[in-house]
Amino acid sequence: MEKTIYIVRHCAADGQSPHADLTAEGIIQAEKLADFFAEIEVDRVISSPFVRARRTTEPIADRKRIHMEEDSRLAERTLSTYNFEDWLLKLEETFLDFHLKYEGGESSYEAMDRVCKVVDELPDSSKTVLVTHGNLMTLLLRCFDEQIGFQEWQSLTNPDVYRVQVTNDGARVERIWKEEALQ
Repeated sequence: MEKTIYIVRHCAADGQSPHADLTAEGIIQAEKLADFFAEIEVDRVISSPFVRARRTTEPIADRKRIHMEEDSRLAERTLSTYNFEDWLLKLEETFLDFHLKYEGGESSYEAMDRVCKVVDELPDSSKTVLVTHGNLMTLLLRCFDEQIGFQEWQSLTNPDVYRVQVTNDGARVERIWKEEALQ
């Protein structure tokens, strides 16, 4: 068994709602991200249904001449339906206790469970781009490397790209996005 997954955090956006679009800068970033993937072999492109993720995915799919798929399991995790003033501390606590769940929200464990199933369902030898969001991306990466947590979430950029190579012997996680790619 071997799969290669490119996990992408969406480009710069106008907010956090599911309907938030890319900023003008984010639109330019999405084109540069498509350039980044130009020489990388890809057979599937799957996006979160959120607008900012779809708009990040479209240029990649267009250049690759691949149908862009959507999967609701790639949608960002809801921390809570309550707006915490100390949301950053609350988020950090969910990386320390994976079963911690706030009102109307999803625990880290629940979010990892749903997003890891996306990868599990990918066929052997697939080369897939998954476009998602920072919190969920970090939790997906943690499925393959237990050292990944809150600090790695804090260091993510918009956009960001990690390559995960899954084999029978385990997984190799590598950040392959360089800020210079936006220059």
